[in-house]
Amino acid sequence: MKNKIDNIEVLQGDLTEMKLDIIVNAANHTLLGGGGIDGIIHYKAGPQLLEECKKLNGCEIGSAKMTDGYNLPCKKIIHACGPMYYGHKEEAPIKLKECYKKCIELADNYRIENNLKSVSIGFPCISTGIYGYPKDEACKIAIDTIKECINENIEVKFVCYGELDYKLYMNYLNGINKGVFEL
Repeated sequence: MKNKIDNIEVLQGDLTEMKLDIIVNAANHTLLGGGGIDGIIHYKAGPQLLEECKKLNGCEIGSAKMTDGYNLPCKKIIHACGPMYYGHKEEAPIKLKECYKKCIELADNYRIENNLKSVSIGFPCISTGIYGYPKDEACKIAIDTIKECINENIEVKFVCYGELDYKLYMNYLNGINKGVFEL
């Protein structure tokens, strides 16, 4: 199922199976793999991804770095280091927003450097797993930030694996429930 508004779309499915130019990995600061989507991306991309990530010397929280896609159907992977929520509640929204902005900046730079008319990028729900960010707050930051910083040459897909995330993103993107989400 999907919903599309302008060049932002919400899908439910497996991000690693999407045929997009770029997928975003919700990575930890080491970039060397971990749990959740990070571990799945590293596993499916193959050992070359880990070797390239070792050369990147990690990544700051709130930032992102790009690698090749290797065995995945995407051309590139952007490794986004979202914030942990607990213990960092004041700076977490700022860092999460910076994370999404950096991903869009990297995607647009990739488009320009490769002389492409447009580029597609798929996002997971960054920081909402083991990093503990409340799903509804993370959803608002993700969609609002993307709306504010994309251009007509970037097509964004929020790829939600779970039903709850999918409904949250669909409802918020469609302007339903301006404050409280209903599921």
